[in-house]
Amino acid sequence: MRSASFGLLFCLVFSGEADALGAGTAPDASGLLDPITMGKMIDLVGHDVVQLMVSNQNRKYESLQEDEIKLLDEQWVQERARTDQPLVAATLSNPLSAYLTRIQAESRGAILEIIVMDRYGLNVGQSQITSDYWQGDEAKFQKTFLVGTDAVFVDEAEWNSEYGIWHTQLNFTLSHPETGQPIGAATIEVNLTELTRRQQFAQ
Repeated sequence: MRSASFGLLFCLVFSGEADALGAGTAPDASGLLDPITMGKMIDLVGHDVVQLMVSNQNRKYESLQEDEIKLLDEQWVQERARTDQPLVAATLSNPLSAYLTRIQAESRGAILEIIVMDRYGLNVGQSQITSDYWQGDEAKFQKTFLVGTDAVFVDEAEWNSEYGIWHTQLNFTLSHPETGQPIGAATIEVNLTELTRRQQFAQ
């Protein structure tokens, strides 16, 4: 498990302007997600069940080929539109997903979603269903796991017009607690609007 003072290989970008819907200026993501706040969030995903299930899936898919990864991703997308969902159901009902769902609920709106990925960028557990199963072609994986141990990437702040909130993704590499070698990655989608509200309330 990492501490709040972990070393960061840190890339932070955030948009200074809203979209055409006139949401105003984006919150200061660098101020809201300071190293201490990020450390606390990352520590939430340092539970033994995370390490165990990511390591198990890495062993399960040890010899997985690129075409097989794409087939799994296609299966996930197709299952979302069907009542028979073996892959989706197995992932959403596993102990890791149950743990992540509890973390999200206990955040009381500060966390909108959590995804844990294996060494290929395939979902191992998540707090809610995702649109796809493979995240390996996205920045959340490429700017963390592929960079190395302690890599952290905070994506651009985005405006959600449906819910009227600013949000961003905190992405980081998951490493083995003993060897320090990267074993996967995780994404925590953060409600910046809620963090701003709490910060203002605390002043």
